Amino acid sequence: MSFKVMGIVAGMHNGNSEILVKEALQAVKDAGGEAILINLYDYHIEHCTGCEGCTMQMGEIAQDHTKKYKGCILKDKDDMDQIVNVMQTCQGVIIGCPTYDLTPSSLYMKFAQRFLAYELAFRIAIGDVKEDPHTVAGLIAVGGSCHDWQTLTMESLQATMFTQSLTVVDRYMATRIARPGNVLLHPEQIERARRMGENIVKAIAAPVEERTWLGDPDDGICPNCHSSLVYRGDKHWDGIEFPFECAVCGAGGDMVKQPDGNIKFVIAENGLVRDRNQNESRAEHLNEIIQTRIDFMKRQGEIQEEYAKYKNMKFETVEIKK
Repeated sequence: MSFKVMGIVAGMHNGNSEILVKEALQAVKDAGGEAILINLYDYHIEHCTGCEGCTMQMGEIAQDHTKKYKGCILKDKDDMDQIVNVMQTCQGVIIGCPTYDLTPSSLYMKFAQRFLAYELAFRIAIGDVKEDPHTVAGLIAVGGSCHDWQTLTMESLQATMFTQSLTVVDRYMATRIARPGNVLLHPEQIERARRMGENIVKAIAAPVEERTWLGDPDDGICPNCHSSLVYRGDKHWDGIEFPFECAVCGAGGDMVKQPDGNIKFVIAENGLVRDRNQNESRAEHLNEIIQTRIDFMKRQGEIQEEYAKYKNMKFETVEIKK
C-alpha cells in the first residue's frame, strides 16, 4: 500500500509541537509510508481578506456550470496555493499547534482561514482535484498548562477540518510542556504521539466506509466528533433547532441524565442533519451564505447614505514612528 502523510507544524522550530509531529511521522515512515513535514514559519501566507471572492464564484458556478473557478485572489501572492495542492494529495495529515491564551496560535489560524477557497468537495465536483484522497487527520495541541488553559485549542483545530474533508480519527492534548524540548521529560507524551502516527496508518489502511475513531475512547463529550464543547442550541436560518448542539460538528441533541447520575450528550434521531463532516450539510451552509448575499443585494440601496456616513467617520489612531 502506497500512502503519504503530511505533518503541519504551527509552532517554533525544534519546539514541542514539532517534536511530537516528528515522532508521529516517524511511525508513519516505519510503517512504510511517505512522510513530509512543513513548518508554517517557513512559508509566506497572507491573511484572508474576507473579500468573499471564493464563495461568490462558488455560488455562480452552482447556477452556471460553464463558468470557471479562478480560486483565491491571493493564490499568486503567497505560498498557500502550493501547500494546499500538495496537502490534497495526501492520505493523512498530522497537525501540531501550540496553545496561546486558550486558542491555537495565530499562525495556524491564518493558514486555516484560507481553506475555504480550496474546499475539497467543491474542487472535486468541478474537476480541479481529480481524485478524492479520503484524508484522515490527527491533531496535537501543546501547552504549558493543563486542559483548563487549553480549552478552545483542540476544538478550534477540529473546526478547520471541514472544508478540507479531513476526517479526524485521533487527537491529543499535551500538557505542562512550556519550554522547547520540555516534552522529552515526558516519555508518555512521546509515546502517545507515536501511537497517533500508528493510528493514522491504521485508518488509511481501512476501507473508507469502515474508518472510525481511534483516539482515546473517553475523549470529549460529543459522541460524533469527540469535541468537549456543547452549547444551548439556537434556531437555524431554516428553522431547525435542537436543545443542545456540538459547537464543532453541529450535532444536535439533548443533555440526558444517566442511571449512574452522569450527564451525557445524546444525539437526536435527526441530530446529524447539520453534521459539518458531511458535504451535504456544508452545501446547505453555502446556500445560507448565498441567500444572505442575495437578500442584502436586494436592499443595498436602502443603506447607502448611512453607509457613507460610517465610511467617512474618522477618529484619531495610533501613529507608528519609523
